[in-house]
Amino acid sequence: MEVKLVARTLDLIEVFAQERRALSLTELARLLDIPMSSCLGLIRTLHARGYLYEVRKRGGYYPTKRLLAAATRIDSGDPLVSLVEEHLHLLQREVDETVVLGKLEGGRVLYLCVVESSQPIRYSTQVGELRPLHANSIGQAILARLPEAEAREILGGLEMRRFTELTLCTVDDYLARLPAVRERGWSENLGESSDDLAALACAFNFSGEWYAVSVAGPLPRMRQRWQAFPAPLLACVARIVAEVDPA
Repeated sequence: MEVKLVARTLDLIEVFAQERRALSLTELARLLDIPMSSCLGLIRTLHARGYLYEVRKRGGYYPTKRLLAAATRIDSGDPLVSLVEEHLHLLQREVDETVVLGKLEGGRVLYLCVVESSQPIRYSTQVGELRPLHANSIGQAILARLPEAEAREILGGLEMRRFTELTLCTVDDYLARLPAVRERGWSENLGESSDDLAALACAFNFSGEWYAVSVAGPLPRMRQRWQAFPAPLLACVARIVAEVDPA
C-alpha cells in the first residue's frame, strides 16, 4: 500500500528529473495531477528544508544540490553495489552490451545497478526499474538457485502475462526450464519479454539474499555473438563472489 505523501514526493523528484528546468507551482500541480493546495504544501515543506529553491521571484522552483549530496552519501554506503560496481564496468567493457545487477523484490525483479552499452542501439533501462519476474533473465537465474517448492510458490503468486509468443506463462513450463539453467550456470531470455531483446544472467548469494548479473542487448546482435557472452559473465560473477564472500 502506497503512502500518498511519500508517493507524491517521489513523483515530484521524478518530474524534475524528466523536465530538467525550473517549474512553477501551477506547472507542478498539473504535472503531478494533484490539487494546487496539496502541491503548495509539498513545495513549501521541501523549500523550507532546503531541497528546493526559487530561481527568481515567480520564476519557478528547482532542486538544490542538497538532494544530490544526500543521494551521493547514501550511494557511497551501499553494502553491495559499491563492492561490485567495478566488476560490472569491467564486464560491460568486455562484452560492450548493457550490464545489470538485480534481485527479487516483491515478486518482481528490481534493478540495482545499470552500466549501459556504448553502442548507439542498445538496451536502455534505469536503476530502480521493476520488471516482471517470469520474463526476465535475472529472475530466471535466481529462481534456478532456489528449492523447487520455493520457486513454485513464488511463481504461483504471479500473473504470468504473455509479452511475446515465447513468454513462459505457466508455472510448470517455467520450472521445466530451471534444471538446464542450474546445470550450465546461467539463464537466457531470447525474445521472451520483448521481440527485439535478448539477455543472459548468472546468480550469486550475498548475505543470504540472491542477486544476479545480466548482459542484455538487441536480439539480432546478441544472437550473432551469443557464444561469446557466458564465459565473461561467469568470470565476472566469480570475481564478485570472491570479493563479497572471500571465505
